[in-house]
Amino acid sequence: MIAALYDSLFDAMLETRLEPWLGTLREQLHEVLVNTPHGDMLRWQAALGQLPELSADTVDLNRSAITVSSDEPVADEVRAALREALKGLSPWRKGPFNLFDEYIDTEWRSDWKWDRLQNHFSPLAGRQVLDVGCGSGYHMWRMLGEGAERVLGVDPSRLFLMQFEAVKHYVGKDSPVHLLPLKMEDVPPRLKAFDTVFSMGVLYHRKSPIEHLQELHGALRAGGELVLETLVIDGMLGEVLMPEDRYAMMRNVWFLPSPDTLLLWLRRAGFRNARVVDMNRTTTDEQRPTEWMGFNSLKDFLDPEDPRKTVEGYPAPLRAVIVAEAC
Repeated sequence: MIAALYDSLFDAMLETRLEPWLGTLREQLHEVLVNTPHGDMLRWQAALGQLPELSADTVDLNRSAITVSSDEPVADEVRAALREALKGLSPWRKGPFNLFDEYIDTEWRSDWKWDRLQNHFSPLAGRQVLDVGCGSGYHMWRMLGEGAERVLGVDPSRLFLMQFEAVKHYVGKDSPVHLLPLKMEDVPPRLKAFDTVFSMGVLYHRKSPIEHLQELHGALRAGGELVLETLVIDGMLGEVLMPEDRYAMMRNVWFLPSPDTLLLWLRRAGFRNARVVDMNRTTTDEQRPTEWMGFNSLKDFLDPEDPRKTVEGYPAPLRAVIVAEAC
């Protein structure tokens, strides 16, 4: 399985700034995918194997939904098989995707986030890009659509890997986009290999946010660009919310800084010219249950009497996008 998914990546890493990672990357992937397989992996692989063979005439990575289509109509029985296979990889959280008119209406309208930030970072044409906490890869495809030379994503979820490979099966198996089922801690420190690094929806899950920022800095070449998106709170310099237990029903939320505090963290971690380029309160139109993700979602995590608060009484989710440069 590793050879099938990653041999082209291994070849592409030779004689590039990514080559120092090759010494450990094969072992890391073998450990995750072979030595410690997920209990549902066989079921997910079976769903992947059920994807019907369809030829794409059009691939559009710049629409709201990543779109793959054919000039010829797809037979009803083939469409039913496609839907069944994709449903076998539920729940779908990040998207949307439109594969041969099978619209995967994901929990998150990830395209809305992309619309808010895409005019604030440097052009991606010809760049080596890292997407940390990439989910099932929606934003990676948008990055490729912006002209990135190569996009690597890291996310430890094996389900996200299977969903990504289902999309890649139709977008193009040779696309220079790869999802590594790893954590940011698995990226070699001070690799200094990427022109642009995205970290979206990760920082507040880290027990040591400063260490995460330092890891991101180490992954960037000198002068490279960080695009950071995370939960924040309204507040002054030095203010940070640390939930007693859960935040919006999430157990693993540690620190929500004020924007000025976050900018200070970035400066202390070695970044320069850090600036907030967008602030947005998450709404139940952007994050909601759908037939492709039928579990509780944002509306269940907010106070029904006051949607400005979470069910725990904390301020409702406020997200900031920060752009900064590595020194």
